[in-house]
Amino acid sequence: MKHAIIIGASSGMGKELAKILSQHDYIVGLVAPEEQPLRDIANQLSGKSFVKTIDVRKTDDAMRQLHNLINEMGDVELIVISAGVGFIFDDTDWQQQKAIIDVNVAGFTAMCRVAIDYFVTKKRGHLVGFTSLAALYGMKGHATYCASKAYVSILLDGIRNSLGASKLPIHVTTIQPGYIDTPMIAGAPEKFWVSPLPAAARQIYDAIKKKKKHAYITRRWRIMAWLMKLSPDWAYQLLGF
Repeated sequence: MKHAIIIGASSGMGKELAKILSQHDYIVGLVAPEEQPLRDIANQLSGKSFVKTIDVRKTDDAMRQLHNLINEMGDVELIVISAGVGFIFDDTDWQQQKAIIDVNVAGFTAMCRVAIDYFVTKKRGHLVGFTSLAALYGMKGHATYCASKAYVSILLDGIRNSLGASKLPIHVTTIQPGYIDTPMIAGAPEKFWVSPLPAAARQIYDAIKKKKKHAYITRRWRIMAWLMKLSPDWAYQLLGF
């Protein structure tokens, strides 16, 4: 049996991906800050699962708990980090900014550190991290969120490049979604091309299975990413971003 851990498994893409992995003969470690939602998901899975409550904002404890979960599961080939804070309404509020930084930057980095150290020790593995199309432009009112996702994208690139020099079979996949029908996009300034969650999760699983370096989810967002990279500031301002 294959073993996978999903950090941020209590809702959205993490929850949907857990179901798909379980259907494909993975034993799944479910991670989130609260236990009951994880228990509810575990009861819906077709295969065996582990549950571990981890709050990634408390980085030192989160790193210890992730180590503990890996040891409990015995052998983990895949670690997915989908935990993240979404759009906020007031980017001038420090507490809301700090909530994003604590999860999307510090927490994400801490979980990456544990995953990569573990995979290097066992000389193989697969790390998957979720960023966003928002990483490509600092939208007004959402600068901290966009910056946090840009950080995640560059961090994963750097990890991939560093591991490439080692020649070890350790894969790093960056998942870059557009608008997916999850609670995380509730505060988004504009919503279009919103993709159904099951379809998005299937494409994520396909990217994992193929060990892709990068995948836009869903695939049509590749076009938008290309346009976003080429568009001047006045075009964003015209659209209200």
